[in-house]
Amino acid sequence: MKQIKCPNCGKETTWKDNPYRPFCSEKCKLADLSKWLNEEYTLFSEEPVVEEEADSRS
Repeated sequence: MKQIKCPNCGKETTWKDNPYRPFCSEKCKLADLSKWLNEEYTLFSEEPVVEEEADSRS
């Protein structure tokens, strides 16, 4: 059976019959999701991100 390393903790796990793949457990899967939601991961873009400025008129 093919062994892979969990991208979160590095623990050896199997790909086949693993409902959390590529992670070793639900805990590692949720930890990775948390990092995405907290914007700890970013994706490179060639175009700059422009945020709209708040309307300063009262």
